[in-house]
Amino acid sequence: MAHRTVPFLDLSREYRLLGPDLLRGIEAVLEQQRFILGEEVTALELQAAARCGVAHAAGCASGTDALWLSLAAAGIGPGDAVLTTPFSFFASVSAILRAGASPVLADIHPESFNLSSQAVRECLNGSAPPAAKAGESAANSAAIRAVLPVHLFGQTADWDGFEALQREYVRPPLRSGPEPLVLIEDAAQAFGAAWDSRPAGSLGQAAAFSFYPTKNLSAAGDAGLVTTDDEAIAERVRLLRQHGMRRRYHHEIVGWNSRLDTLQAAVLLVKLRFIDEWNASRRSLATRYCSLFEQAGLADRGPYPERGVVLPTTHPKATHVFHQFVIRVRRRDELKAFLDQRGIGSEIYYPVPLHLQPAFAFLGYSAGAFPEAERAAREVLALPIYPQLTPDEQELVVTGICDFLS
Repeated sequence: MAHRTVPFLDLSREYRLLGPDLLRGIEAVLEQQRFILGEEVTALELQAAARCGVAHAAGCASGTDALWLSLAAAGIGPGDAVLTTPFSFFASVSAILRAGASPVLADIHPESFNLSSQAVRECLNGSAPPAAKAGESAANSAAIRAVLPVHLFGQTADWDGFEALQREYVRPPLRSGPEPLVLIEDAAQAFGAAWDSRPAGSLGQAAAFSFYPTKNLSAAGDAGLVTTDDEAIAERVRLLRQHGMRRRYHHEIVGWNSRLDTLQAAVLLVKLRFIDEWNASRRSLATRYCSLFEQAGLADRGPYPERGVVLPTTHPKATHVFHQFVIRVRRRDELKAFLDQRGIGSEIYYPVPLHLQPAFAFLGYSAGAFPEAERAAREVLALPIYPQLTPDEQELVVTGICDFLS
């Protein structure tokens, strides 16, 4: 029997709503011929800074570049170590390496999937999982200068815990005096999220956003943004993103080419008008998913699945934007194959933790180093969630999972 299909993401639905506005914005850029750092980029930076509750925002070429720019502009480089999560996209670690620093990893919280502040505390106190080779020197807590929590799937990390660590931990002086721990937000999946009513992007010394087409606020290609309240960091980001120039052909530092295209800024300016409404829709869809699973008797208490699914939880202090709706389930790969056969979209974020990626083998971590991240990688499955998803489609998703589990 044929089943109705449910796409994991369907951006054509968004385009049908916004097409005329998007085309007008793009046409204006084409008429003005200001393709690089045009007035739309400035307008986006001002509006994004206001929404994030910060003084400065600087557009750049991608979320990956935004991470590197945030780290480099905050003075993170060779001789420093940056502590982050093994359960994230590749760029969370590769950006640290690009800045010249050493990545150190700590395990996640099993309910939020975010970097555990307790695991970070243990690492700072010298009880991190063993790492060999190049990882040994990085695992020395005296070298750790920054922490890079990821607001995974649209929920901010436990910022109270990280700010407590920042107050308690001061790196021994290596330059001009004692240096406090630097907190950089990987907010790539969390535009519009908040912690205790403080917007993502305003929590750390700097934050990196991605506007990749699948994000809750998306461009028509690669685009990123750095936010900060620190004027010196903002100025350095602007220098680094444009070959170290303030004036053309006058290079003050060695930078890179990471400018935000004006066309992408024009697209984002249109979508920015709708982001609050869209995030509210995502929260409503998440609530309805939870109700449907509970009504079907499929909801396990968690944090680990037994016979049903473990639903996402939201910390009481967090405002979740549900960039992804991620469940935990046993026999995850079999479930995904079953849903694929029915034409129901799903995705795995992330099937291989970063410490087990061949590209990062030189860090020296081995299987078993981060049991929570490794278990999550075996059990997580993201279900369709976007503002134009219909109630009928949600029911089809839940019915499909019910049929598999029964």
